Amino acid sequence: MKKIFVASALAIASLSVSPMFAAPAAAQARSTAVADVRVAAAKSNAFTTASQQIQTTYKAQIDQQESRGQTLQAELNVLVAKYNEEAKKTPQNQAALQAAAKAVQDKRQSASEELGRIGAPVDLAIAYVEDQISVRMNEAIKAAMTAKKVDLLLNPDAVLARETNVDITDAVVTELNRILPSVTITPPAGYQPGQLVQQRNQQLMDAARAQQGTAAPAAPPANGSQPTTR
Repeated sequence: MKKIFVASALAIASLSVSPMFAAPAAAQARSTAVADVRVAAAKSNAFTTASQQIQTTYKAQIDQQESRGQTLQAELNVLVAKYNEEAKKTPQNQAALQAAAKAVQDKRQSASEELGRIGAPVDLAIAYVEDQISVRMNEAIKAAMTAKKVDLLLNPDAVLARETNVDITDAVVTELNRILPSVTITPPAGYQPGQLVQQRNQQLMDAARAQQGTAAPAAPPANGSQPTTR
C-alpha cells in the first residue's frame, strides 16, 4: 500500500499548478527559487493524515487486493512456466506456443481488471485527496513566494545547477499546512477524479474573461462626419 501512496503523490504534479498562475519572465526576476510541488504535496499534513485514514478505512479492500494479488500472481507464474516449456521445445509447436502466450496475456489482463475492481474505492479516495490538495496548491505556492520574496519559481527538473538555499519546497509545505490543514477521504456521490481541479480552472477562466470584459474600453466614435449640403 505504501507504493500506492508514493505513486499518488507523484501524480499530483500534473494537477497542482494552474496555468492561470503566471510568473514573471526570468530576465525580469529579482529573486529566483525552486520548489517541488510533488514533494510538498506528499509532505503536507493533509496528505499524510489522509493516507493514514485511507489505510484504516479501506483496510478490508487493501488486504483483499493484496491477498488476491498474490493468488493471481501464483496462477500467472504457472502459465508463464508452461509458455517457457513450450518455447524450449525443439521443434516448437507454434499453435501450442501461441496458445500458451495468449493464456498468459489473458490472465494478466483479467487479473489487472479484477484487482482494479477491488481497489476502486481506494483509488477514488486517493484521487479525491489529491484533487483537494491540488486546487489549493497555487495559493500555497504564491504565499511561499511572497514570504521568501521570490519573483520566479521553477521546477527543480528545469534547473541545471543551484544552491540548496534556493529550494523553498518546505516553505510551500508550511503554507499548504496553513491553508489546507486537512482534507476528507470520502468523495461525494458522482465524483470523478480531477473534477475539482477542472472546476477550479473553469472558475479562473470565467473570472479572467469577466475581468477582461469589464476592462475593455468603449469603442471610439467613427472618424469623420457626413458633409453638409446647402
